[in-house]
Amino acid sequence: MTIADPNSGQLEGRTAWIFSDGKAGHEAQCLGVVDALGLSPQVKRADLKGIYKLMAPWGPLPAGEGMGTPGGPLGPPWPTLAFATGRTTIPYIRALKRRAGLQTYTVILMDPKTGPSSADLIWVPEHDRRRGANVVTTLTAPHRFSPKRLAALRATIPPSTAALPKPRIACLVGGPNGDYRYTDTDEERLVQSLTALSEGGAGLMITTSRRTPERLASRIKTAIVGRPAVFWDGAGQNPYPDFLAHADAFVITADSVSMVCEAAATGRPIFLFSPSGGSAKFDRFHASLAAYGATRPLPTSGQAIPTWSYTPLHSAETIAAEIRKRWSKRAAMLPGLVNARP
Repeated sequence: MTIADPNSGQLEGRTAWIFSDGKAGHEAQCLGVVDALGLSPQVKRADLKGIYKLMAPWGPLPAGEGMGTPGGPLGPPWPTLAFATGRTTIPYIRALKRRAGLQTYTVILMDPKTGPSSADLIWVPEHDRRRGANVVTTLTAPHRFSPKRLAALRATIPPSTAALPKPRIACLVGGPNGDYRYTDTDEERLVQSLTALSEGGAGLMITTSRRTPERLASRIKTAIVGRPAVFWDGAGQNPYPDFLAHADAFVITADSVSMVCEAAATGRPIFLFSPSGGSAKFDRFHASLAAYGATRPLPTSGQAIPTWSYTPLHSAETIAAEIRKRWSKRAAMLPGLVNARP
């Protein structure tokens, strides 16, 4: 993406702190934006305990964390940018904002449930309700599957994937969460749908997640025995990036927002399988993606599988462009920021 701003390139190579709660999905969101900005990331683990953890995101950071202590891991020199996502990371970025002032541009990804002054910029997905002068929204969440990375992955294809017939369909299976549940009937519907795709001539690339019930994983593995399919059960190198890059289409369970967002970066058809349950927030997310043209419901067994395309969604680049624009405005008012490092 080309940014029509004279200061846009002046962020390249600068340091970004990422306050992380250890959740891989949260880190991937921050790293996706950091990658798009060309920044050098330093991950700072959030490790609140006791009453401080209970009070997050509204409570203070304990003095023992050493925010601002010279020579310490949370002391100066201050980073050019800092990112946080997740409840227990918010006290860290609020404390940094108070200490570093205008020297560090602060960004929170996902609604912090605190006031707008918690960071210079707050990103939320469009299906969230939060809005404001320092709030930006995109249809999908940021991630690390940039156009450049996808192109690099597509340059080579693993032999196991190359051996599959086309269309190659990546089947990304999640599991129960606070809003969705998987009944026995739901599991049977999913197994039957995947079996029908295979019987129709598709090659399946299947991966489960940490939330996938073991019973469901076993039923899928049994159903594809002898069929043209690759099933990743967690052993060996994770083939998920290659599945994403080489899929002609996707089947994704509706509970897996992050996997839907990553698949939407490819511009390839996404078929949603909806287990029992749901919520208004999930409904808004899926309705928006359907309206955009990225997703359609998974056809029932025996129905024809349509194909279509849409403009890939790369939210990390969109968020990065907004950060460049706003940081450049600050730099224009405070020229010392341009020369200051890191």
